[in-house]
Amino acid sequence: MSRRRTTFASVFRRAAFPALALGIMTFFGIYAVVGSNGALAYGDYQHLLAKRQQQLAELKQKQAVLANRVQLLDPNKVDPDMADELTRKQLNVVNPNEVVVPLK
Repeated sequence: MSRRRTTFASVFRRAAFPALALGIMTFFGIYAVVGSNGALAYGDYQHLLAKRQQQLAELKQKQAVLANRVQLLDPNKVDPDMADELTRKQLNVVNPNEVVVPLK
């Protein structure tokens, strides 16, 4: 009987390190596929990238509109229509034949 225990103990000692190494490699392999940055998350990243690119395009369009308004308010050559719009908005002055449409 003692011979059998010795054999089992020696087999167990010889197999412990490879089994532990295999377990660790399996863990990292599964995490590489299923983890938050794994191969399956690639589709989510593509969807998020498309969403962010759409948001970027909208923000660039708003930036272009604001840049145009800034250009119209150049102190050296103010656009009369823009000056009139801002003055009316600040002073709350409207002609009787105009219709005011509140935006808020």
